[in-house]
Amino acid sequence: MRVRVVRLSGGGWAALLLAFLCLAFLRADVGYAEDAKPIRVIVFGAHPDDAEYKAGGVAAMWAKAGHAVKLVSVTNGDIGHWEMAGGPLAKRRAAESALVAERLGVASEVLDIHDGELLPTLENRKLITKLIRQWQADVVICHRPWDYHPDHRYVGVLVQDAAYMVAVPFFCPDVPPLAKNPVFLYSSDGFKKPYPFKADIVVGIDEVFEQKVDALMALVSQTFEGGALGSREIMAANPPASDLAARRKWLWERWDRRQGAEAERFREGLTKWYGEDAAAKIKYAEAFEICEFGRQPSDDEIRQIFPFLPRR
Repeated sequence: MRVRVVRLSGGGWAALLLAFLCLAFLRADVGYAEDAKPIRVIVFGAHPDDAEYKAGGVAAMWAKAGHAVKLVSVTNGDIGHWEMAGGPLAKRRAAESALVAERLGVASEVLDIHDGELLPTLENRKLITKLIRQWQADVVICHRPWDYHPDHRYVGVLVQDAAYMVAVPFFCPDVPPLAKNPVFLYSSDGFKKPYPFKADIVVGIDEVFEQKVDALMALVSQTFEGGALGSREIMAANPPASDLAARRKWLWERWDRRQGAEAERFREGLTKWYGEDAAAKIKYAEAFEICEFGRQPSDDEIRQIFPFLPRR
């Protein structure tokens, strides 16, 4: 066997080095492409405002980064007003929810289940399972299953019940199962029993706070008119429809307090994810708890799922 030794000139070595660097770049680019694969997120709220309130900030941030987010209202909100109800209110609230989603840059859907009548039935378990599968969700967000409102509680129960079933081939076989179980997250609340909300993930939303407020301006029936527990007196005390600047200021101040309180309440979590110096500067936050069902992400995976968290 003869071995041929090839001697390279200076130009040959340069060409070889260039080829090596190109190969390394391509390998790195492949890794980046895998890392940059769009994340698919579905957020379930009980009514046409819950998903927007609880996750509107992170939804906008995901959307800005090129990821796919869908906000789902599991009921149609048809008794969520003190003065009107039924079909006209359901249509009105669906239109409000769609406008919020448009302003956040995400998709939305309102299911045709009566407000106040949601139950954790087999039919609804299948419905939630199919929605998660159809969206090919990597992340699922919902209420915790202990809440003041029965619709909120049962959204949590239904999503928990779907957390295993989304990967079972012969449950709802008309929709292909997910190959990888999603990460299931709870949105924040203040309830103490059976245990308080645990802020596993806290995201600063300062960069999209103004966008969130502008989006929530669309929820007229729930904000400026008071929703289910409003009244003519409450509505009269709020800024009129003719003064959009006053309405925006009123809503901004409300969410400045609400989102600011979230940041202060979970400042320790912000410090974990951003570091002490950066966390101290964050004014507004949204927080999430990892459900014990579904995929259990490492901190590194959480930073991939929430790509706007700093990588350290």
